[in-house]
Amino acid sequence: MRTERKPTRLDRVFSRLDREPERPAHIGVPRMSRHRVVLFGATLAFYLAIVWAVVITSWLVRLDWQVMFFRPYQQWPELHAFVDYYVVLGQRGPTAVMVAAWLGWRSWRQHTLRPLLALGVSLLLLNVTVGAAKYGMGRLGPHYATEIGSNEMWLGGDIFPSGHTANAVVTWGILAYLASTGRARRWLSALSAVTSLGVGLSTVYIGTHWLSDVLLGWAAGLLILLALPWFEPLIARAEARILALRHRRQAHRGRTAPAPVRPAGAPVVLEPLTGPGESAAPEPVPTGRAPSRPHVYLAPGPHTTRAERTPVTPGGSRRPQHAERHPRGTTSATRP
Repeated sequence: MRTERKPTRLDRVFSRLDREPERPAHIGVPRMSRHRVVLFGATLAFYLAIVWAVVITSWLVRLDWQVMFFRPYQQWPELHAFVDYYVVLGQRGPTAVMVAAWLGWRSWRQHTLRPLLALGVSLLLLNVTVGAAKYGMGRLGPHYATEIGSNEMWLGGDIFPSGHTANAVVTWGILAYLASTGRARRWLSALSAVTSLGVGLSTVYIGTHWLSDVLLGWAAGLLILLALPWFEPLIARAEARILALRHRRQAHRGRTAPAPVRPAGAPVVLEPLTGPGESAAPEPVPTGRAPSRPHVYLAPGPHTTRAERTPVTPGGSRRPQHAERHPRGTTSATRP
């Protein structure tokens, strides 16, 4: 008997998206307005200024060394246990899982893949830009510094800019970027800014980053969030292609899938058998008795004759066969 293929969890997710393939009207897509362009330019100038100040070994580098010699983890040792847990909010793995879970629920509720695709694009930009800057400038951290007062640039390090800070800005800031109301966007923007700056200061506290690393990481993450509207057309095209590919798979699967089992139709009325050209005789109704019961309605299905049905018990006698016994009415030739 042919049966339908049981839908998988991915099929159920996409079936939810099929209910409303277009993005809800009350959720606006951020655009690259003039105000955003000005903020992007100012943040880029701040980013370049930090890099230049470190390259020329300016007052910012001297401040880095002063903070390092101050050793905050020795000044406030009671904060060390809290900071060890708080700094996890800037690690890429745990934060990406938490934010992806929330945005996955948003995608389910809003019937669109845009939240998850926006997160993927932002993390891709983060890995490319921050990773290239880290390995391109090669700055050593405070624990591996070789010369007091130097900028420790191009020595094979990978801590400039701070990846923890940039990751905190992007992963928590994407929630504000995808907020559906202006009030939620403002509150989430402030919360992500405080969280990311706190993560950066936590790395300074435990001595894994310079103060200038934190400032540059904060600017690097903000640049990614400000530049996301330029990638909105790419996100929309990716969403359309994913859904179109899924529809083509469904169409191809529908052509090759076995025929589904159809539900039972109308009941079948059993009529008496008549020969060709004959009409069914009416049922006799005995006098003084109630009319006979109506026809029996049975579900449609194949009907077999009595000879074709499988017997409940084996045919023949239930007695075991014995060689010395003979059927009744016959005489045995060997009987004495």
